Amino acid sequence: MNVDLVVAGSGFFGLTVAERCAAGLGLRVLVLDRRHHIGGNAYSETEPETGIEVHRYGAHLFHTSNERVWEYANRFTAFTGYRHRVYSTFKGRVYPMPINLGTICAYFGRAFTPDEARALIAGQAAEVRDPANLEEKAISLIGRPLYEAFIRGYTAKQWQTDPRDLPAEIITRLPVRYTFDNRYFNDTYEGLPADGYTAWLERMADHPNIEVRLNTDFLDLRDDAVGNVPVVYTGPLDRYFDYAEGELGWRTLDFELEVKPTGDFQGTPVMNYADEDVPYTRIHEFRHFHPERDGYPSDKTVIMREFSRAAERGDEPYYPVNAAADRARLRAYRELAAREDGVLFGGRLGTYKYLDMHMAIASALGMVDNKLRPHFGGGSRLTNARLTDARLTKARPRGSGESSSQKEHGGVDE
Repeated sequence: MNVDLVVAGSGFFGLTVAERCAAGLGLRVLVLDRRHHIGGNAYSETEPETGIEVHRYGAHLFHTSNERVWEYANRFTAFTGYRHRVYSTFKGRVYPMPINLGTICAYFGRAFTPDEARALIAGQAAEVRDPANLEEKAISLIGRPLYEAFIRGYTAKQWQTDPRDLPAEIITRLPVRYTFDNRYFNDTYEGLPADGYTAWLERMADHPNIEVRLNTDFLDLRDDAVGNVPVVYTGPLDRYFDYAEGELGWRTLDFELEVKPTGDFQGTPVMNYADEDVPYTRIHEFRHFHPERDGYPSDKTVIMREFSRAAERGDEPYYPVNAAADRARLRAYRELAAREDGVLFGGRLGTYKYLDMHMAIASALGMVDNKLRPHFGGGSRLTNARLTDARLTKARPRGSGESSSQKEHGGVDE
């Protein structure tokens, strides 16, 4: 291959590596993607009937407190002033999420001061002292009434499993705000790309030293690349090694897109559905992500219902399950990766970690600084550090117990 670097995958991690190596190091970079478009799960496109921008793989909301990431992103896009807010429907009533003082007042039907609300939740949470499963852990954090309303059904749908049969370590905390602040993210910077995600991603790839080949599976070209040119691989880690240590567990999402004959279907970008008998977990209405746009029709809107299930081979993996068996397989795959000289593994799929968009960009910038720049500048070997058991931390899967920082699904990016 007549290039200096091959990048497998054109999501935010891969494109950040490619752009920095092309523009910052002067390298010739070949980016391969097996899909028909760049951008990975952040890809967006215009729905043809309405002209409304749709996030094809679920709503993605950009937010960060990392100054370097924010500065880097602003090289390629301006951002709107969008601030993400989410609501949840339970038994025919709507509540703000994440759980805050407004949620508590609405659910219990009376006005609480912050101190009164804290005392109420603390008293209800005291029911469980030594939680043995997810349900008991959640009750020990927020009490049974709020758990039953907002967590139980949602979690059961996310995992297709009774929460009493899920391990307690899936959640370590459930955020509760004892104020009326219902802003979803707490980061310093937040917004949506003014011209859309695909325009942002295309600008990252728009460099004379970058060649992008779509509809091309890196593994079909692996023998031509590995050993001949440095590679950054952002695909599934287990697939790279032909599932030699078994398949890593993932959750996947299915989406139903529908054009509705109304100018506004639900009045908000994202509505969660906490009732277990509602099959989907949430509905996205994309017109509300860009209220500043004048060209959207007044008599039509686009909604997307989201369903969660266990991923099978061939499905698009979204969120790592990270069960005990997965962690054992991950250790084995890390050992294999450590012996794969000249190949670096990164991104959500390549590291088996859920990464928000800003986390993927930060990780990619770190790889360029710490691995690729020293290699191309001074000839240091490209190797993957071995991970000890202590460093294989338990990344929480995304369910109803995820923290705000994990929920960009979004959107995902959230």
